[in-house]
Amino acid sequence: MSDWRQVPLSEVVTRVTTKNVDRTNENVLTVSAERGLIAQESFFTKRVASKDTSGYYVVAPGQFVYNKSTSKSSAYGTVARNLSDMPGIVSPLYFVFEAKDRAALPEYLELALNSNQFFGSLAGMLREGARAHGLLNVRLKEFYAATVTLPPAPTQGRIVEVMGAVDDQIAALETEAGVLSAVLRRRRADLITDESVEAVRAEHAFDFSTGVRRTPDRATGPYMTPYLRSANVGYGTLDLSDVLEMNYDPAERKKFSLQYGDVVVSEGSASANAVGMPAMWRDELPGPVCTQMTLLRLRAREGVCIPEFVFHWSMWAYEARAFLDVAGGTNIKHISAKRAKGMAVRLPSLVRQREMAVELDAMESALEATRAEAVRLRDVRVRLLSGLLDRTIDIESGELEI
Repeated sequence: MSDWRQVPLSEVVTRVTTKNVDRTNENVLTVSAERGLIAQESFFTKRVASKDTSGYYVVAPGQFVYNKSTSKSSAYGTVARNLSDMPGIVSPLYFVFEAKDRAALPEYLELALNSNQFFGSLAGMLREGARAHGLLNVRLKEFYAATVTLPPAPTQGRIVEVMGAVDDQIAALETEAGVLSAVLRRRRADLITDESVEAVRAEHAFDFSTGVRRTPDRATGPYMTPYLRSANVGYGTLDLSDVLEMNYDPAERKKFSLQYGDVVVSEGSASANAVGMPAMWRDELPGPVCTQMTLLRLRAREGVCIPEFVFHWSMWAYEARAFLDVAGGTNIKHISAKRAKGMAVRLPSLVRQREMAVELDAMESALEATRAEAVRLRDVRVRLLSGLLDRTIDIESGELEI
């Protein structure tokens, strides 16, 4: 008979309901899927400082927190264990609980409660119709009824050890990526701002264009054309999962269509972090593809600069907040083409631009490879944990291949 059991969560945890009655603790915590339990001000803002937190729950080191109110598209909440030395508090939207004495290793429980198996079990316990609404509010009895995989204690420890090794590798890759990113940004700044190179106005180095305004009359027509908008532009990347269309007549297509190597820059946003965010167009979609007015299009002037230089200059202008510095507006900042044209560009020779591009592109490639490996390992981690818990991967079989 197997020593592995499927037990309801109520057998292994007990709820903690200590309230922050005297309001002596204002260290408000929240759950981040990527980083676990963290201080809320580092995740959102310090907006909670003025709230009445007397009804918040106190969380002590070693206890668990579960987000019981969550989007129906997510995995029904995220479980995190507070590993900090200082207690904190969480809003009533969370369950706070702790492992029963000797019922399970807390480190193992943290893994099991963030597994697809547990969230799948919880989904099956939800009351009829709960998933029809935009938000779920998991009830305590549903939470307690969900089952968790419970192997013998030595096996729990082995699973914790194996998963910890994977987590260490992921953390090392993320640290390496952070270092590479910082080095890349510094080197890019050194090259782009080289004071030995003469500065020119940006309009003498790049051709500028803005797209067309989205209006109701463009929603239909004989020349429906894909176009990029600010939502498609990330930090050096393009998100083409949701590309919209509107009607551009043939003359507009010719004027506003993108060419390989064009750099698109987010022209405005209420978020300072989004103003000036750039990405290069590399013919990812079959043309013609145009731009909306929310983007600036920067194109290398033939014989003056190369597209890769335009991209790295734009990345520097975003990273150094030079785009933000020339943006106008109060609540929503905007970079007009007129302001951008007046920005200073230290313009080296074409030969030197190519040398710079080779160096910076190589650094970008190394950074992307490191990030891709971290993403791969995170995917491996999910499948490995699932396999260990459903026993399709034998934890006792020896070394596991990652």
